[in-house]
Amino acid sequence: MPWIEWYNALEKPTWTPAPATIGLIWQILYPIILVSFGFVFAQMFRGKVSWLVALPFAINLVANLIFTPIQFGMRNLPLAAVDILVVWATIIWCVIAIWPHFKWVALAQGPYFIWVSLATVLQLSITWKNWGRP
Repeated sequence: MPWIEWYNALEKPTWTPAPATIGLIWQILYPIILVSFGFVFAQMFRGKVSWLVALPFAINLVANLIFTPIQFGMRNLPLAAVDILVVWATIIWCVIAIWPHFKWVALAQGPYFIWVSLATVLQLSITWKNWGRP
């Protein structure tokens, strides 16, 4: 079954955004992530911040990138729920780690944090509503 049919068949909260809306939001967020995360990694390679400052950005990036394969490839809702919690928590860690060095990078994570907070509640709701379902 194609992923969209599988996703549409899941029980979801009434406030679930349409897949097109979710896609549009990510199209807005990914450039922010690219610029701000890229800046942090560049500063790490230039020796301006330590690898410990860049670490939450790296973990966040990996967790963000593996969400779609987990959710729609493996169709593993519980693992996707754990993954999005990692994404959410590492955004907070990113902000705390970078704040003393580059406040603009920390502030740039605001829209990302707001969206991932909503997406986390959505994912946890979908996981709960479909627990044990194949």
